[in-house]
Amino acid sequence: MNRPERTTSPAMPPAPVDPELDRRFMAAALALGRRNNGVAWPNPSVGAILVRFEADGPVVVGRGTTAPGGRPHAEVVALRQAGPRAQGATAYVTLEPCSHHGRTPPCSEALIRAGVARVVTGIEDPDPRVAGRGHELLRRAGIAVRCGVCEAEAAFDLAGHVCRVRHQRPRVMLKLALSADHCIGRDGEGQIAISGPQSRAYAHALRAENDAILVGVGTVLADDPELTCRLPGLMERSPVRVVLDSAARTPLSSKVVRTAETVPTWLFVAPEADEPALQALDAAGVTVAFAERDRSGGLDMDDVLFQLAQRGITRLMVEGGSTVARRLIEADLVDEVHLVFGNLVIGEGGVPALAGLPVDSLVHSPIFRVHARRMLGGDTLIHLVRREDT
Repeated sequence: MNRPERTTSPAMPPAPVDPELDRRFMAAALALGRRNNGVAWPNPSVGAILVRFEADGPVVVGRGTTAPGGRPHAEVVALRQAGPRAQGATAYVTLEPCSHHGRTPPCSEALIRAGVARVVTGIEDPDPRVAGRGHELLRRAGIAVRCGVCEAEAAFDLAGHVCRVRHQRPRVMLKLALSADHCIGRDGEGQIAISGPQSRAYAHALRAENDAILVGVGTVLADDPELTCRLPGLMERSPVRVVLDSAARTPLSSKVVRTAETVPTWLFVAPEADEPALQALDAAGVTVAFAERDRSGGLDMDDVLFQLAQRGITRLMVEGGSTVARRLIEADLVDEVHLVFGNLVIGEGGVPALAGLPVDSLVHSPIFRVHARRMLGGDTLIHLVRREDT
C-alpha cells in the first residue's frame, strides 16, 4: 500500500507539549463528540479539534463531529473546515483515527496528507481493524502522537462503541421512574404521573442520546407509549424503537405501529409467532426480527442484544417494563442505570419496579457505583454506572 504523501508544514512555532492545554482541548473535543450521540450509529460519535499554536497563542482552525449515519468522520469534517491551516496543527481526537479502508479512506491518512504536526487522542480504538494501527501509521509519517488524554472521560463517552466491539452488544442503559414506594405504576391503570416535568424532560433528553429504546410488549399493551423524543429542537432525534414481543401481540392501532413509517420500529418475536400478525405488522412498516427463546421461555436477551449490535446499535436505552428490567439485571447485561424517584406513594396494586427484585439491591450492588445524585425539580435522580473493574 502506498503511504500518503505528507504536506509540508509552513514555518511556525512547534506545537508545545503542554499537559494542561492538551487536557483543555481534549475536553472541548469530548463535548463536540457528545453532540451526535444517538444519530451517528453505527459509528461512534467522535469529536475532533484542530489547533495551530502560533506565536501569539493557540488558534482553533477546525472542529468536527461524526456526522449522522456515521459519515463523514469527525477528523474529515474538521480538516475540511481548516483547509490549508491544518498544516502544522495539532489534532485533538477523542478516538484513535481509523486506519482501514471502508466506505471512505482512513482518517489517519487524511491527517497525514493535511500535514498535521501532532495528534492527541483520548483512547485507542478497540476495533481490531484499528487497535493501534492508526497511531502507528501517524508515527511512521513523522507525526508526534500522544494517547490517553482525558482517558476516563473518553472511555465513558465512547462506551457504546467499546461495548459493541468487545462484547458484541450495545451498551445497555436502564431508566426507571419510581414512586416513593418503588413502583412504576398501578395494575390496570396504564401510565400514571410518577415524576415531574423536569424528570420527564430529562428522560426525553436521554432518548435523544441513545441509538435505540427498548420495551417489552407488556408496556406497549398497558401504556401505548410513543417512545419518541419530544423536546423542542430534538424531535428529529428519536431513537429506533425496539419491542420484545414473542407472540406478536403488538396492536396495529398502537402508537409505535401507527408511526412506524416515520420513526423506525423493530419487533423481536419468537420463531413460532403468528404469521398473519407478522405480515400485518410488516405491511404497517414494522421491521420484524426473530430471536430464540431462553430457558425461561422468554426471548433470549443475549440473542436480542447481539442482533441489535449487528444492526449497528451501540447505545440502547431500556425504559420498560419491570420484567424486562429484572431479566437484564439478573443476566448482568446492564451497564448504566438512571433511577428517578418521585414523591407519589402508589400503595395497593402498585407494580414493583423490578418485578420483585429490591431496588435497594441495585443501588447498593457491588457491580455499580453512584456516578451522580441530584434533584430534578421535586424528584431525586440516582445515576449508577458499572464499575470499571467488573
